[in-house]
Amino acid sequence: MIDVIVIGGGIAGISAAARLSNHCSVMLLEQESSLGYHASGRSAASCIRDYGNQTTRELNELSFEYLRRANNGVLSDRGLMVLAKKSQIEEFKASSKSFGLNTISIDEAILQIPIIDKEIVSFASYREDVYDLDTNQLIQNFAREAKKNNAQLKTNACVKNIKYINSDWIVTTSTSEYKSSIIVNAAGAWVDQISLLAGIASIGFSPFRRSMARIPLPEALSVSNWPFFSGPDEDWYAKPDAGQLLVSPAEEVLVEPHDAWAEELTLAQGISRYEEFVTVPVTKMSSNWAGLRTFSPDRSLVIGSSPKSSTFFFMAGQGGYGFQTAPAASNLLSELIMGSSHDLDKKTIESLSPRRFN
Repeated sequence: MIDVIVIGGGIAGISAAARLSNHCSVMLLEQESSLGYHASGRSAASCIRDYGNQTTRELNELSFEYLRRANNGVLSDRGLMVLAKKSQIEEFKASSKSFGLNTISIDEAILQIPIIDKEIVSFASYREDVYDLDTNQLIQNFAREAKKNNAQLKTNACVKNIKYINSDWIVTTSTSEYKSSIIVNAAGAWVDQISLLAGIASIGFSPFRRSMARIPLPEALSVSNWPFFSGPDEDWYAKPDAGQLLVSPAEEVLVEPHDAWAEELTLAQGISRYEEFVTVPVTKMSSNWAGLRTFSPDRSLVIGSSPKSSTFFFMAGQGGYGFQTAPAASNLLSELIMGSSHDLDKKTIESLSPRRFN
């Protein structure tokens, strides 16, 4: 018998499995053929320490040193710039304040991003301490930790049924049946479905689609040192990736859990908004995709045991903050399950607990 079964192989599940594997026997079940297949494999991969609501920012802060140093770190310098038209002065002020950016001149902005259209862009602000986050490396780091501690990581293991019998959880997949004392529901967009399979009331998580296109630029332009940049309304953003630019319409469309894809019209609208700020038009896309960012009803992460069962835990609702909160979030989950002392204060833990929805 296994101590803990973790359901879901995204960054939430694999980080939880890694942390718990230091203390007990763990099995992770992932329905797809690889870890990080859905939202975790389709992230814009940035780290902003003071991004998100209060509980998210606390988790960001506690995670930062781990992200920067553990296993040689997964962060690299990027920077963040917000651009605005003359008519967007109020939105620009609000966005710059929200992200902690300092106003810079348009000439200074163009030195960093030479395709900025100075006939259109009237305002720019910038901060240096924003980072790229190597999402694949972080997933693999946690996977190595879990495997080192003999955790079992099973892919192609779609959960079909969950029963609670004689103080044990019986989890049935398409091919096998497993027994554990504790379940961790880290199923991303499918978190409510897993809860219902286990006879646990759904919290009401909402999966939102977010799309991305990779676009080439003229060979004469080297984008590697450009910052992450966006408009003040956050209705598009762009960042360098593999010598090209990732451009997102930054949409938030409520959908059912599924293997998401980008819709052509949505991409076209986002690229059109991006093109308003630059001098180089988009002539083609190298690739495009979409992922699901799943939020709880109050848009804070959900970490802790269900009000109905002290052995059914949630590690869910990461939204767009899963990677930059993963070290602290998984550590808290492990502390709660193992009954050890916590790095976070009681009020924050209560703000993250699923019991707040009871």
